[in-house]
Amino acid sequence: MMGYEGYSWLGGMGGFGVAGGLLFMVGLVALLVWGTRALLDGRSATGVTPAEILRRRFATGEINQVEYEQARKTLA
Repeated sequence: MMGYEGYSWLGGMGGFGVAGGLLFMVGLVALLVWGTRALLDGRSATGVTPAEILRRRFATGEINQVEYEQARKTLA
């Protein structure tokens, strides 16, 4: 066969080319999942959790103990 020079339909590397591509794709998907989970772990854009905001509001006197307990139960 002229023009093929030993290359197969697997890209010239045999099964290693397919395995390498598959490993690359699995790694890419894992990286995307990890990145998405890291961004959506319950923190806001400022990096402060809702529970921390609630504690600060209670500490500064913005809300009373009843409101704090009710909000804490709602967040849990």
